[in-house]
Amino acid sequence: MIRSDEVATKSSDPTTAKVVIISSVMFVFLSYWRVAAVVLCDLASTAYYIGGIVEHSIGPAAPWFIVGVMFFSYAVRSVYIESCSMFVRGGVYRIVKESLGRTLAKVAVSALLFDYILTGPISGVSAGQYIMSLAFELFAHFSGIAIAPETRDFWKSLGSVVIACAITIYFFRLNVIGLHESSDKALKIMIATTIMGVTILGWSLLTLLLNGPRNEVTFQPTFVPKANPATGQLESPLGFLDGTSLGEHLIALSGWDWLSAIGMIGFFIAFGHSVLAMSGEETLAQIYREVESPKLKNFKRAAFIVFVYSLLLTGGISVLAVMLIPDDVRMSKYADNLIGGLAMSVYGPPLARLMLNAFVVGVGSLILAGAVNTAIIGSNGVLNRVAEDGVIPDWFSKPHPRFGTSYRLLYVILGFQIATILLSRGDVLLLGEAYAFGVVWSFVFNCLAMLVLRFKDPDRPRGFKVPLNLKIRGVEIPIGLGLIFLILLLSAIMNALTKQIATKAGLSFTAVLFIVFVATDYYRRKKMGSKEYEHLDQFNEIQTDTVTSETLGLKHRYHKLVAIRSPAHLDMLDKVLEETDPETTDVVTMTAQVRPAGGVYSEPVHVDIHIQELMDAVGKRAETVGKTVVPILVSTNDALHAVLQTVKAIGAQELIVGTSEKFTPDQQLDQIAVHWNNLHGGETAPLTIRIVTGNRDVWLDLAGGSRIPKIVERAARSVDDLRASGSGVDRVLLLHDGTQQSSDLFKSLLTMLDPHVIFEVVQTTVAKNDHLISDIEDARRLRREATTVVLAPTDGFADELIRIIQKGGIDVIVSRMPLATFHSGNGETNSLWTDKVLQNTNCKVFLAAESKEIPFK
Repeated sequence: MIRSDEVATKSSDPTTAKVVIISSVMFVFLSYWRVAAVVLCDLASTAYYIGGIVEHSIGPAAPWFIVGVMFFSYAVRSVYIESCSMFVRGGVYRIVKESLGRTLAKVAVSALLFDYILTGPISGVSAGQYIMSLAFELFAHFSGIAIAPETRDFWKSLGSVVIACAITIYFFRLNVIGLHESSDKALKIMIATTIMGVTILGWSLLTLLLNGPRNEVTFQPTFVPKANPATGQLESPLGFLDGTSLGEHLIALSGWDWLSAIGMIGFFIAFGHSVLAMSGEETLAQIYREVESPKLKNFKRAAFIVFVYSLLLTGGISVLAVMLIPDDVRMSKYADNLIGGLAMSVYGPPLARLMLNAFVVGVGSLILAGAVNTAIIGSNGVLNRVAEDGVIPDWFSKPHPRFGTSYRLLYVILGFQIATILLSRGDVLLLGEAYAFGVVWSFVFNCLAMLVLRFKDPDRPRGFKVPLNLKIRGVEIPIGLGLIFLILLLSAIMNALTKQIATKAGLSFTAVLFIVFVATDYYRRKKMGSKEYEHLDQFNEIQTDTVTSETLGLKHRYHKLVAIRSPAHLDMLDKVLEETDPETTDVVTMTAQVRPAGGVYSEPVHVDIHIQELMDAVGKRAETVGKTVVPILVSTNDALHAVLQTVKAIGAQELIVGTSEKFTPDQQLDQIAVHWNNLHGGETAPLTIRIVTGNRDVWLDLAGGSRIPKIVERAARSVDDLRASGSGVDRVLLLHDGTQQSSDLFKSLLTMLDPHVIFEVVQTTVAKNDHLISDIEDARRLRREATTVVLAPTDGFADELIRIIQKGGIDVIVSRMPLATFHSGNGETNSLWTDKVLQNTNCKVFLAAESKEIPFK
């Protein structure tokens, strides 16, 4: 690996051998539109089946509760934004583990996986139901032949199972290839869905305007037993409460009784039955790792798009379906494809309605298929978080040899989902009943964990907080977060009491998966003994003899190469990632594996544990800021030669290195410049070299340099924007020696500097000075405050000046010439303070001279 003192390595025969490209650390980050599309494929797809499932439970009042849940999703979304601002690799498992411990984290993630395992099948089966229903509609319309209900139900169930399996296998393959590929499909699906949504909502509203509503949408849910359209059997929406005195009171509820205690229980039962409409929110946390820069800002945008879109589509269609589809056919014929029923109930001739139905079904099949994709992405993300904690063996996280994805976990997910589809036999209502358990309890665990963290770890940085927070005697009371948790908890309890299938299936699955997690975790702990588990991301290696922009997949105009050596010294990478514009610049990190001169270079490069730790650290920094990094490892006998050869090969404009333990920055820069010239046959080629540490950034421009524009420079729309982003000059310090020349310079700066630039003065004479006093009074009269510090010109002048610069964040020092005006205590001229300041700070020094002071030669 590159060490800072290896920049001075000399070899009579420098050799670069194998180059290893670390492929699976090359994250491809997603725009907020793609992130929203992935989540919406699940959240918005519920519009196709949620209405029938909820109405089967609580009657025609279902649309209003679905709309209420969609509004409430805005609050739940804020909980996920806060959690993701704390943990890049977040989600239920990580949050619960941090706040409530590993055991409850295993319980929470087991319940969540039950949600994801059912999300794919219910969406796939629903897509199959829509396709098969359309096929029967078309057959009946063009042939005039009526199909027996038994025959219709048999082929409808069989066809939906086959279609669901095919969709699941297709998106499984896309996720094996990579998330960017599947997110591209999700975005195209949402574009088509938007066109469909505008069409069906607009046509339905036109129908309402022309014909008025066919049915009245009541606000009063009913809990009487209802017949399952698939089986014909009566099913009670009260579950375990059926037959109890509480259940009888709930069935008898009417009018103002809803304001009573029993009425509130009924409200939360109805609300709990509707929570299914919020499925998909957890995927926000799972996909946060892949959000591009600016990460949190783009995440908020994506979350807001998800909220507005799902509210309009899911809420709007649920209300319109009850208003326009006749009561006598809505649940008997269209329970599992309400949008299809809505298309067949709008104003217009039969053929036009049939064509609209075909369009709705076609797009519906796409978005429901997209929900299968979202379920796979979410499941994979959850299992990866579990694997990172050592709960399941690292074998499952082994990346695909070609695509770098966790394909073994994807095979596990595929097996669970195909088995669920086959067991359901195409019954959407059955899947919907079972589905609710994981959705609501994952929300409860996540919100409880965030509530606990507010008190357990109040000082942890949060980029966002759920609103409504009250401070009492220094203690913050999270009222908003508490109310969200209370609503979720009550809904979850009522859901567990009234959904027998969901509770039994969910508890069984959660218990089995929890036991599996406990067993694998125990086996790992026993095998490792007292040694603490430390997860390192696994990656693929692509070994090549040469490296070019093409082999590294560099696509942008500018390239930066960052020479790195250890996970503990990545200040330069942090700085580069912060300032880099991902739309114009590629960042390549390089570490060198130095071999003895004359060694065997034909052997493959061995990636040891130190390289793995370094690549893991690079990957985590990249995903934290949402910017792509391409890491490479080079085997060589001369580290500096290998670095500069790579810079030349990829056409990098900037080379960034860390400081040396043996050489000064000037010596480092000189050595790099000499090697660079030798590499070009003695001629200087343009290159900007930077030595970066935590508080220093030293530049050297060779042949005019080739500095790359920073992201703040491109994004700024005004000088204030540029300054606010940390670029340019914010604070100026003038060295005032009490002379008329310094006073003239003071006035020049006062009129030249932007009023927003902070102006400070260091008085370099101990005695009281009339020029300086007058200057400060003039500045105050002109409403320009200028603070003054007295600094005696002694032997410690430079050190004290450096302290002032570092403490005050000074960007520029201005001093008049000649420097001989500053004398040390022993009478010698102290003209070396500029060198010391430049070597120990990032501050620029401007020396001003009047023309009469410059001697002519």
